[in-house]
Amino acid sequence: MGADRIQASDQPKGEPGLRTVVTASAAGTAFEWYDFFIFGSLATIIARHFYAEVGETTGYILALLTFGVGFVVRPLGALVFGWFGDRTGRKTTFLVTITLMGGATVTIGLLPDYDQINVAAPILLILMRVLQGFALGGEYGGAAIYVAEHAPRERRGLMTGWIQTTAALGLIGALSVILITRAVVGSEAFDAWGWRIPFLLSALLLAVSLWIRMKLNESPAYVRMEAEGAAHRAPYREAFATWKNGRFVLIALFGIMIAQGAVWYCGYFYTRFFMERVLRVDVATVDQLVLAITVASALMYVFFAWLSDRVGRKPVMLFGMILALVAFFPGFHALTRAANPALAEAQARAPVTVVADPATCAVQFDPVGKAAFSSSCDIAKAVLSNAGVSYDNVAAPAGTSAVVQVGGTRVASVEGGQMDDAALSAARTDVEARIKAALLEAGYPERADPARVNLPAVFGILMIFMVAATALYGPQAAALVELFPTRVRYTAMSLPYNIGTGWVGGLLPAASFALVAWSGNIYFGLWYSVAFTLIAVVVSLIWLPETRGRDLDTIGD
Repeated sequence: MGADRIQASDQPKGEPGLRTVVTASAAGTAFEWYDFFIFGSLATIIARHFYAEVGETTGYILALLTFGVGFVVRPLGALVFGWFGDRTGRKTTFLVTITLMGGATVTIGLLPDYDQINVAAPILLILMRVLQGFALGGEYGGAAIYVAEHAPRERRGLMTGWIQTTAALGLIGALSVILITRAVVGSEAFDAWGWRIPFLLSALLLAVSLWIRMKLNESPAYVRMEAEGAAHRAPYREAFATWKNGRFVLIALFGIMIAQGAVWYCGYFYTRFFMERVLRVDVATVDQLVLAITVASALMYVFFAWLSDRVGRKPVMLFGMILALVAFFPGFHALTRAANPALAEAQARAPVTVVADPATCAVQFDPVGKAAFSSSCDIAKAVLSNAGVSYDNVAAPAGTSAVVQVGGTRVASVEGGQMDDAALSAARTDVEARIKAALLEAGYPERADPARVNLPAVFGILMIFMVAATALYGPQAAALVELFPTRVRYTAMSLPYNIGTGWVGGLLPAASFALVAWSGNIYFGLWYSVAFTLIAVVVSLIWLPETRGRDLDTIGD
């Protein structure tokens, strides 16, 4: 009974047991992660429906950025809902966040696409993503704090670990619904209209989550603070304008959360993009692999959270960060050899080089779809980027036309700056055909051969990234809660969490893809994750205190 009971002096009358508290908090948070992950998992299809006029590469980047918009606004949601959570209570606040999140998700499933309402379609889509991110900015902090303020201090890591695993549960739910829906309606129908079904199912999940959460009362720590007469509180000023709390906000951000955004989102989302868009593995196979590693890693969050109750939060999280740093580059190189060995063999046997005047090479990202990208360099690089092929850049004399060299074969590009639209389109088609012919002749595959995909090896490589992500994320909720006093806990921990996951993690897929397109190296995007993780390791080693077992009622006294 000890695991499911809180002492009477520590809870209001009628408060449900600890198991109910954890289940209700985790269920609602898992639903919100489900909502959020549906979009990321369907980014390729969403790009075709809402960004149909800007081209394949730009459309995909815009879909990733729309996914990222939800993360960008999360700190604003953290500030707004954190203030309400510290001023009016934990329970009411996360009832509001879950309702807002569910409503926005259902609406995405009902939106007309670009062919029906033109530019209004992506605008409405972005608005719904803003509402999703705004709501999620207040959800995580409320759920983690609510559980932590109920849990015995010696088991706080373990209990909050169940909140951490909700991210995996939400992703499992999203991928499962997508796979089942695609199997039932067929791939063609799913791409046309069936992709809306996972969004519409959120209405049912929202009703269940609200019903569960309505059974909860306010947290014991908050009730005690109210009973002690802490009526006048200024969460923003106390959390951010006083060095006593403000320095821990900075430590939480730069010592934990930027690594969380880099490691977790690289492991779950960038690996997916890399396998699907670069290695050209079949989408259904990618979905099944991501679902398999998510299921296999779900309880690892709880394990590492439990371990942090024994050895401390800091060493477990540092282990995750350092493992990720060690694994990033060799892991992705190994992923190429395991998932698309023909591509790895071709890159070694016949490396690709773009010889061009650097002044004619643009960063090919155009959010409004108006740039022509008609230089010989741009035309050549667009073909290679869309094919997922790595290439080296070699400077050519000014004014010369770009040449693509595939092993010993040279393919001349064309200058399209003076061409009309029809001639430019024909020129691009011609260059693309000639480059792709050279790539095929050199052994570059158009798709990963399913018979040569080493699924056990791919699974093992991805699980290394999962170990790193779960070791960092598992103890994180307890560590963040234990840094701040009850008066400002919701506000102070929610902001760094949502900047780290929202800005660093949410923009990771689009930023890494842009780095790859700019550099020509399919592995160059990993430097984004490496840089943020390395900063966090240094900050954590020097400034992050060990917080295991702290009394939440006396922090800051």
